[in-house]
This record gives sequence, C-alpha cells and structure tokens, in this order.
Amino acid sequence: MEVLRQAELCNRLLKALPSDDFEALRPALRAEEMPLRHVLIASHTVIETVHFPEEGFVSITSDGPSGRVEIGLIGREGLVGAAPILLDDDRSPHTHFVQMAGHMLSIDAAVLRVEVERRPVLRGVLHRFIQAQFVQTAQTAFVNVRGNTAVRLARWLLMCHDRIDGGRVTVTQDFMSYMLGVERPGVTAALRVLAEGGFVRKHRGSVEIISRDGLLDLAGDSYGVAEAEYARLIEGRFEPNI
Repeated sequence: MEVLRQAELCNRLLKALPSDDFEALRPALRAEEMPLRHVLIASHTVIETVHFPEEGFVSITSDGPSGRVEIGLIGREGLVGAAPILLDDDRSPHTHFVQMAGHMLSIDAAVLRVEVERRPVLRGVLHRFIQAQFVQTAQTAFVNVRGNTAVRLARWLLMCHDRIDGGRVTVTQDFMSYMLGVERPGVTAALRVLAEGGFVRKHRGSVEIISRDGLLDLAGDSYGVAEAEYARLIEGRFEPNI
C-alpha cells in the first residue's frame, strides 16, 4: 500500500495541518474514488464517514418539492461533512453529492472526532474551514438575491474552475439550471452572454473557460469574498489563490 505523503497531496486543508496532526490522521485516511453523481452524504442520515477531496468536487444542495438548488461547493480546499461532525451533531438536512468525478481521502467520523478532541490545532484549522464554508453559503444567498443569471453563472464557473486542473467544466445546461435554481432558458441565455463576451466556449456536456479575467469582471463582487476568507483563515494569506 502506498504511503500518503502530506507534501504530495492536493487537498489544501490536509496540507495546511501541522505535520504531527497530519500524521495522527494518516493511518485512518483511505483513498477512494469519487464517482460522478455519487451521494457521499444523504440528507437527514447519520454521517459515518467524511471526505477530503483530492480531485473533483462536491455540491451541497437543498432539495425540496420545488426542486434542487446548490448552496455550497467543496473541492480540494476542504472537507465534506465537516460542520455536523465537528459541531456536535451527526447529520445534515442537505445532500452532498459528487458534481465532478475524481478521488478523495475518507476517514471515519468517529476517528476524526477523537483526534479533534485530542489536538487543539487540528480542531482550530477544521473549525476555521467551517467558518469559511459559512461565508461561502452566505455569499451564495447574497448573489442569488442581487445577481442576474449571467453574474451568478460567472461566479459558479469561477468556483468550479478554482477546483479543477485545466479549463473545462463537465456539466450540462440542465444540470446548471438545477444548481442555479433557474429555468433552462435562463441558463441558455446567460451562457450566450458569456460566450459572446469571449469568456467561455460551449461544448456538448461541458463548458470551456476561455477568459477567467472576463468572468471575474462580470462576476464583480459576487465572487471573491469567500475565497479571500479561506485564504485568510486557513493559509494566513490575504489574497485568494484556489
């Protein structure tokens, strides 16, 4: 079995840990695949395992009779299932499922709880990540109220781009409509705006990002607040670099 080396990992949260805290977790970390659309954490069910994505990313969604809307996104910067497990709960009302396939390092929730209780620095890092996620969710709520569909789509694509290598996001227009909570014609029109601006190129089943700077200009203050908070809280920096 290949030994995990902290410096070689992609997950930025694990890399931010002091080496002794990482070594305490290392024997319990399991390398697993992250298949597309796989539900890692179902709503209202006991969370037995949490996950550090290494490649790919996970959507956190609120699901109801009127449909599904994305309220959070976690990739190689974070831990899936952190808040309930570390804040003295064992479940979430939200669904966590794989939006872009990849692989991850998983750990039993009970093991992580024990180590968090024993290790105050580890506890502090993971709690600060939860705070960063709260900021991301709050920013999503702000953008959903203040931003038009093109702005919201630009922000969403930037967030996806932060969590992948390369510029192509594998996603259909139908799926984008679910994630943004808008009808498909609205997504089609917004994509047209981005394509005509030279920011993206549409492909069947994917969107290729051509100009990140263009997306940043369009997104404006809808993007960057959560990213800057992550950089400050986890990495001690004042400029986001996901």
